[in-house]
Amino acid sequence: MKDFRPTSGKVLQALFNILGDIDGLRFLDLFSGSGQIALCAAEKGAEVCLVESDRKNFGGILKKVPKEIRCVNMDVRRALPKLLHEGLKFDIIFADPPYMLGWGKELPALLEADKGLLSDSGTVIFERSEREPADFCEAWETEDRAYGGTILTFAKRRQNNA
Repeated sequence: MKDFRPTSGKVLQALFNILGDIDGLRFLDLFSGSGQIALCAAEKGAEVCLVESDRKNFGGILKKVPKEIRCVNMDVRRALPKLLHEGLKFDIIFADPPYMLGWGKELPALLEADKGLLSDSGTVIFERSEREPADFCEAWETEDRAYGGTILTFAKRRQNNA
């Protein structure tokens, strides 16, 4: 397992400035790493669930997050169907997977397979390296924001009658 790479302060500030008021929204933090994104979302009033597969990172997260944040210690590939089965739905899904391991293709496919996790007007934010494209299908509208070598891809489902 690669060491986690915390989101830089510049990207973190930009992310929450773009999101604006998230008070009362449901926020899912995938590949949580240090838990900093989940903590920021909770501080801004979001109802937060985080997923981290690495036991060492997960243990560190548990030491610093409040009990109101739901913490799931499992691989994202298993966590998404589990959360969907529990009937959970999120307004924001943030994902910061390890760079250059194929998540640019795999994560959009997982989110497409588990479509019920994202609310109808929800947003997926995928943090990635500029060298790894995000492969969202035509069912998604995407917008990229670049911060040095880091890209935040904002994706929303296209609203149509199909």
